[in-house]
Amino acid sequence: MLPMVAIKVGVSSASNFSIKFQYAWEGTMMIIRDAAREDLEAITAIFNSTIAGRMVTANSSEVSVESRIPWFEAHLPGKMPLWVAEEKEIAGWLGFQPFNSRPAYHATVEISLYIAKSYRRSGVGTRMFEYAVSQCPQLHIKTLVGLIFAHNEPSISLVEKLGFKRWGLLPGVAELDEVERDLAIYGFRV
Repeated sequence: MLPMVAIKVGVSSASNFSIKFQYAWEGTMMIIRDAAREDLEAITAIFNSTIAGRMVTANSSEVSVESRIPWFEAHLPGKMPLWVAEEKEIAGWLGFQPFNSRPAYHATVEISLYIAKSYRRSGVGTRMFEYAVSQCPQLHIKTLVGLIFAHNEPSISLVEKLGFKRWGLLPGVAELDEVERDLAIYGFRV
């Protein structure tokens, strides 16, 4: 576990209960908090920055902030949260979404983690994951599932370092630029 300096509890601008964690490492102070509507532009920019590389997302073209509003509103603090890591700017985001809508999967969520280019390989992803796992018991989440392109070695390296296990492979299920891509399924039991 990485050093946690302080915990602050506050209310976000959207009047939702918000737990903030502050981490200090390598001379920086990082806050992990519930995402607010005003973060959506930065969240979208981070997402869009990964599209051209064809390793992280199945989207083949950029998305607009407006198109992400329903997605953002589906993330509810205390149920299916969306968190941001912030230093002087938004460094990354992590969100939970339902793994499956059938009732038997209520304690399983799909996890998505996106880090701004300037913060990649800095420890932000690890700290966000640790925070997310710490919140799982109060959210009644027992299993995290990550769906990762099998050629995305940096993400696979990160999730394996964090304790995820490879639970399966869906060969050739995605096609990006006329190239079939495999999708690896990674799981983590909380």
